[in-house]
Amino acid sequence: MIIAVASGKGGTGKTTVAVNLALSMKDDCNVQFLDCDVEEPNAHIFLKPVIKEQNKGYIPVPEIDEAKCNFCGKCSKICVYNAIAVLPPQNFKKGTTLVFNNLCHGCGACSNLCPQNAIKEVHKEIGIIEKGDSDNIDFIHGRLNVGEAMALPLIRKIKKNISLEKIAIIDAPPGTSCPVVASVKDSDYTILVTEPTPFGLNDLILAAGLVKKLKIPFGVVINRSDIGNREVEEYCQKENIPVLMKIPFSKDIAISYSKGIPVIETFPKYIVHFQEIFNKIKDFTSNV
Repeated sequence: MIIAVASGKGGTGKTTVAVNLALSMKDDCNVQFLDCDVEEPNAHIFLKPVIKEQNKGYIPVPEIDEAKCNFCGKCSKICVYNAIAVLPPQNFKKGTTLVFNNLCHGCGACSNLCPQNAIKEVHKEIGIIEKGDSDNIDFIHGRLNVGEAMALPLIRKIKKNISLEKIAIIDAPPGTSCPVVASVKDSDYTILVTEPTPFGLNDLILAAGLVKKLKIPFGVVINRSDIGNREVEEYCQKENIPVLMKIPFSKDIAISYSKGIPVIETFPKYIVHFQEIFNKIKDFTSNV
């Protein structure tokens, strides 16, 4: 089973829910944790894994052989990401083909369709993937290189490590952009973490729309549930979205979080609540 934990905005407690869910299940299930928030991974702060393997992540980018290129411009026309610009020769000036590697998605269309076979693909390093163990939890996360714009290839490489024999918990990036889609796609269930504020409601609606579009069943965890207003709960009731858990605001939880201590270590009573979330998800998916 693959369970993704996402949120429409940052700072709602997404990683808190993902980490504590994994820790609450590790004694009864074979758990795998994948941190797909490659731009700002922080689950390792709480899980403290022993890293045993490190691999570089690459993306194929085009390299132009100007001896073969006749500046026909076909590569530029087929690149939907505008990663290639062709300046044909004119006024006795030599033509040139420009490649903007930071815009390239590595789809390979330009190299496959070049009439002159003037394009080959070379590897560009975009980050690293680390694998390890954390107290009976298989741990995998990625780190995107500073300044690198393409998170999707690294996320896809992380997800290739998913084991269908385990309960895989994916900590997705915040928001509703392409990296989030890539992270939650093909999951059996998605937990959306929100907070009872106008911003929380607005971004929950966006996130709910995303998982509905992907046809992924989902439920909501409301963090800091006793602050703000009841509009999030009213929205969930109106849309028949199950509220899996409500976590009240706690200064002690915030202090523990700042020290990299999981909630269930400070408040063991929450182990049962996170186990109940998993049981609800398991019951739902088994009846689908």
